Amino acid sequence: MAEKGFFRRVFGGASTPEAEQTEVVETPVPAAVPAVEAPVEKVTWFQKLKRGLSRSSNAISESIVSVFTKRKLDAAALEEFEEVLIKADLGPATAMAITDALRTGRYDREISEEEVKEVLAAEIRKVMDPVAKPLAIDAARKPHVILVVGVNGTGKTTTIGKLTAQLTAEGRKIVLAAGDTFRAAAIEQLKIWGSRSGAEVIAREPGADAAGLAFDALKQAQETGADILLIDTAGRLQNRDELMAELEKILRVIRKVDPSAPHTVLLTLDATTGQNALSQVEIFGKRAGVTGLVMTKLDGTARGGILVAISAKYGLPVHYIGVGEGIDDLEPFAADDFARALAGL
Repeated sequence: MAEKGFFRRVFGGASTPEAEQTEVVETPVPAAVPAVEAPVEKVTWFQKLKRGLSRSSNAISESIVSVFTKRKLDAAALEEFEEVLIKADLGPATAMAITDALRTGRYDREISEEEVKEVLAAEIRKVMDPVAKPLAIDAARKPHVILVVGVNGTGKTTTIGKLTAQLTAEGRKIVLAAGDTFRAAAIEQLKIWGSRSGAEVIAREPGADAAGLAFDALKQAQETGADILLIDTAGRLQNRDELMAELEKILRVIRKVDPSAPHTVLLTLDATTGQNALSQVEIFGKRAGVTGLVMTKLDGTARGGILVAISAKYGLPVHYIGVGEGIDDLEPFAADDFARALAGL
């Protein structure tokens, strides 16, 4: 205590004997109580889908309220609502089918928002049920060749990465071909996805011939006994003939190795492009033989109804839809879930 008193006198502390003799008792610091972590909310795919389509469904819901609130279901209301549905990119045929369904048994009476949504969902489901088909892998093909095509920025490489993760988890051996030789970033991105999933990646230097790379990748996939070969391609505008001709060259070269390939041609579509997606389906279908669709970025647009218009017009299988950037944000397409989410139910 004398040593403590000395320091107090030198540095201006208390100098009374009582202060010097007071014993300081240190209170033990209680052990830190572990913080209780809040339970992580488990989000179902339908909840993700509903959130992703909220911009589209909210726009439709607001229109339902504005058209039908305190108003009988008459010809003027139906015509106004049909215009709303066409503006929401559902397409004229589906819009007419929805208003016809609303008219039946309900004409000249008030109708609730919920009732309109139920009819909307039912009609969308009728259109989407026939096209909701899972991606089928032909086990007799070694490998089953999947060519992924689309315009710039639709998410081809990311879609391939997510598909690779899912297919690898099913126990399939995957080979990836980095056929977007125009962009060094796309090649590196595919290599990263391949390393995450343990898939072999066939790549060349940027600027290499994409058709030659596809040829080499298919040969190697055959030699190594791969189950699936996924071929990335450069983004190309559907109205650029020379770019579409390059895509046709890839198809010809692949068929020199396996006349039946590619066994699947996936077209990735960006939902935010709206009506332009119809043109993409038509031209890529003619030039590349598209067999199925993947719709991405449904969470970034109020124009999610475009998938309904595409399905009504072309009837191509919709294999997957994407509502985010996460690896789990690409899911097999389910017509009922999509219809309910788009209608806001």
